[in-house]
Amino acid sequence: MCESCGCARDHKVSGNRQQANLNKSLFAANRALARENRKHFDRRGLVVINMISSPGSGKTTLLEKTIEALGHTTRIGVIEGDIETERDAERIRAKGVPVVQLTTGGACHLDAAQVHRGLHLLEQEEGGQNIRLLFIENVGNLVCPAAFDLGEHQRMVAVSVPEGSDKPAKYPKAFATAQLLLISKTDLLPYFDFSMDEAQAEARRINPALEIIACSAVSGAGFDQWLDWLRRLDAQSSATGKNRKK
Repeated sequence: MCESCGCARDHKVSGNRQQANLNKSLFAANRALARENRKHFDRRGLVVINMISSPGSGKTTLLEKTIEALGHTTRIGVIEGDIETERDAERIRAKGVPVVQLTTGGACHLDAAQVHRGLHLLEQEEGGQNIRLLFIENVGNLVCPAAFDLGEHQRMVAVSVPEGSDKPAKYPKAFATAQLLLISKTDLLPYFDFSMDEAQAEARRINPALEIIACSAVSGAGFDQWLDWLRRLDAQSSATGKNRKK
């Protein structure tokens, strides 16, 4: 796991005062750059969504289906985060939208500096100057990505049915810092011991304002709710942008 967020250090070392000060400085620097990212996104008129989940929750499939549904009316771009390989970016690129792959080389999350570089790389891609809706698919991990603001406007945390309904209780920070919980792969509910009531109740206990959508990118059940959430963000951003210009 990664050294930058401290998750690789044992309890004895992480309790050291010098290390604590180093971590504090790291997070402060990241927050400052995240604020600059957000200003840049706003100037560009971008709506930016940070997607957080465990590996295998279906984020990339969700993006593929979203591009198929909205790509003809909304200019979409994607920043992919992974420890290694360009596989997810290749899948998104095949859908005809601008995409940049950020490989962290071992780090278990993206940070604001990486996203800043990724945005400038994305702007060099064909169509990258014209995107309106930017998805950041974070490294698969429910722990470290929750601690790093990337400058996004909205944070979505996804939990898939095969993972189990106890994830909000086990990883509360990811849910406390999100605006949307997406329960994915609901077509698999008949085959797994997943309690929708437990997942929603635990998530709302942690974050009462959390919006919750249950859907399947395979069967299409609940998928329109996800698309409506995205359209609502786009409409709100358009109204905010017009107000800024006045």
